[in-house]
Amino acid sequence: METRYANHPEEIKRYNTDELRKHFLVETLFEAGKVHLTYTHVDRMIFGGVTPTTEELTIKLDKELGVTYFLERRELGIINIGGEGSIILDGEEYQMVGRDGLYVGRGTKEVLFRSKDASNPAKFYINSAPAHHTYPTVKIDINNIKPLEMGEPGTLNVRKIYQYVHPNNCESCQLQMGLTMLQAGSVWNTMPCHTHERRMEVYLYFDMEPETRVFHFMGEPNETRHLVMKNEQAAISPSWSIHTGTATSNYTFIWGMCGENITYDDMDHVAMADLR
Repeated sequence: METRYANHPEEIKRYNTDELRKHFLVETLFEAGKVHLTYTHVDRMIFGGVTPTTEELTIKLDKELGVTYFLERRELGIINIGGEGSIILDGEEYQMVGRDGLYVGRGTKEVLFRSKDASNPAKFYINSAPAHHTYPTVKIDINNIKPLEMGEPGTLNVRKIYQYVHPNNCESCQLQMGLTMLQAGSVWNTMPCHTHERRMEVYLYFDMEPETRVFHFMGEPNETRHLVMKNEQAAISPSWSIHTGTATSNYTFIWGMCGENITYDDMDHVAMADLR
């Protein structure tokens, strides 16, 4: 697990491209047979990828977190973006096809990840946040989620937003997690943009062709910066930063948030005239 420390917005005004990528971009999340995690001190979110092949994988962070097991004081959200697999929670198995999600409550001692076919492994994307209460584990099927349909063809942002870890589907302490799918011909997400001083966010971009690139915009509204990202890479967005992007083709992304509340529309909207 890699650790990323928090950054003051005044600092990034002086960052060059390499420094910006070092602090806010995570380039490798999914590697066959590996667990790749990042621990950001921004609201202490842990996110990353678990890609089991021939052997099952688990997450062991007792020493790093000062606990006896990973979810002793944390909750966990999972979305599978790969092949078919399963997750075993304290002996109970949950089948996970592509786009299936799972909310795992605090206190779950054993979390095992498996793939059905090592040649087409599951890719489990995880978000985890500190938790003060134990809520029930819930399996989430994308086919049972009524998406929010937003955007217009004229503004190139027709998209469907699927809310997974959200009060519509399950209770959580502070974690929210969902998936946004852009339609063919649309490339802009989260524009007009916003911040939410009360919550941080992480974006994972995927469903992209090898040559496709996302230009992910971040920074204060009057001091914007950008990251050029390719398939299956993630960006950390502190609460003071915008988080929006455009790309050379349509794509899908997973958003995960944690912080003071779980109110999805608690946003501080930014007027287009205020962007610099």
